[in-house]
Amino acid sequence: MAKTSTRKLKIYTEQTPRPERPQIEALGCLPEVLRAFRSATGWSLRYVAGSESKSAPELLWSAPVNPGVGASPGHLRLEPIDSEPALQDNRKAEGGRRKAEDAAAIRPTPSQTPTQPRIGLDAARSLASSITDMVNELLETRRALWQREAELAAGVPPVPHAEEEQHLAARLEAVLRGGALAVDCQAAALFLLDDATSHLKLRSSWGLPFDRLTAPARPLKGSVGDLEALLGHAVVLQDPELMQRWSVPEDFPAAVCVPVSTPTMLLGTLWVFCDRKRDFNDQQTNILEVVAGRLAADLERETLLREGLEAAQWKRQLAAAERLQRNQLPSLSPLLDGWQLSGWTAQSQAVGGDFHDWFCLPNGLLAVAVGDAAGRGIEAAMAATALKAEVRAHGRYHREAQQAVKQVNLTLWTGSAGDQFATLFYGLIETATGRISTAAAGDLGAILVRPDGWESLSHRSPPLGESPETEYEQFGYELQPGEALAIFTAGLRDARGAGNRLLGEAGVGEILVENLHLTADLMASLVRDRCDTGTVASGAAAPPGSNDRTLLVIKRTHA
Repeated sequence: MAKTSTRKLKIYTEQTPRPERPQIEALGCLPEVLRAFRSATGWSLRYVAGSESKSAPELLWSAPVNPGVGASPGHLRLEPIDSEPALQDNRKAEGGRRKAEDAAAIRPTPSQTPTQPRIGLDAARSLASSITDMVNELLETRRALWQREAELAAGVPPVPHAEEEQHLAARLEAVLRGGALAVDCQAAALFLLDDATSHLKLRSSWGLPFDRLTAPARPLKGSVGDLEALLGHAVVLQDPELMQRWSVPEDFPAAVCVPVSTPTMLLGTLWVFCDRKRDFNDQQTNILEVVAGRLAADLERETLLREGLEAAQWKRQLAAAERLQRNQLPSLSPLLDGWQLSGWTAQSQAVGGDFHDWFCLPNGLLAVAVGDAAGRGIEAAMAATALKAEVRAHGRYHREAQQAVKQVNLTLWTGSAGDQFATLFYGLIETATGRISTAAAGDLGAILVRPDGWESLSHRSPPLGESPETEYEQFGYELQPGEALAIFTAGLRDARGAGNRLLGEAGVGEILVENLHLTADLMASLVRDRCDTGTVASGAAAPPGSNDRTLLVIKRTHA
């Protein structure tokens, strides 16, 4: 709708188009269904466009037909055949073409009309209600399909063409030229908002001197024409006094300003100038709005291309980091007579902060470690990699578990800004005697598994990185033949097992006690399979929403 002032200013407000005909008429099967209902029941079931009062004369039953757009396009109405209004009278206001189609499709011929209802009113209502539900479901399905097809069309990612030689600047200028010539104008300019949405900068033009691109940005404040356009209006100016009042950026006798935007973001404005005083009709302003849409699409495509290329690069780097972190986990148990080691780690994302490790030391010592760096994702993975390297470095020259953990804590604290924390279990195993000395920082689970049951060895202590003066207590155990020691992070303890029940230490202990006769590999696999990590391999991601989790099983088979 246009409002014209005496000074030749036009502001076009875009109106949302409304469908001229209800979508119910797109169902070609409906007339046949209504005819079959009438023939089988002796009752009339017909479609009535628009809302219908429940107090209408002789109205026995009525139900809305809603295609899922938020408003009902009509009703299905049940009534006796004798009270059915004349079809031709009801269709006069709807046009001659629809009158002939509906008369042939919905109203049966006199020879098909039964004289008496063949079923009772309650049965007719029940059947009519079922038909209405079916029609509604069909219309909603069609609506969902319509939306889905549009989503799939938008789901095709933009990719740069191998032969795409034309730069974005050339494409924008070509669009401006085509739009200006289409409405018989001599110049066009594209102004885009800055990041602060406070200024408009000329980014592309056609028909204007080249040095306009070097001009400073125009402040949005006071640019009345641009502000009005950014509200969603098309502004048409053709009066010299109005040109100055509406802050037209170029001196021309006539100009049009339309917004340039995507469905979610205002980008700027498009100005088109004419070298003579003239008017612009609705069709011409619509053309310019289409041109503005094309400019917005080109700008958005260029942004998506850059973001897509960057995302693809980050995806490749993340996949490489995931492979690297997975490959750094130990996969082969050391060849020690009478000992079996097995473990697995499942990160909540592609990479994470959990790890398990073992390595041999001189004099028949075997070092084992389970760690969990605070956080998730890449940040936790980087901290976990550094923590694992620190454990191996300090473990080479410290022969007491508590001293190794203390040095790792000092290294972590001095090498961070005070915002890095981690939990760590570190143990030294004398493979000849079965003696194990351990020290732990943070909240980790540890259980001793015997043939007659299991015993919790867990205890809480300050995490790594909290203070450089933290002292960690050392504990000693002697693992007998046929016994096992299991160490796991809090993520595994908080996992869900069968029946969505919390696994906890008891769940882990019960599984290991029941299967203590199996190898360490099978024992660890059974714990993994019975919690919500599924049957993923070591290093694979845990289910969405879960935490990083790790399990290490140490079993002494014989002396």
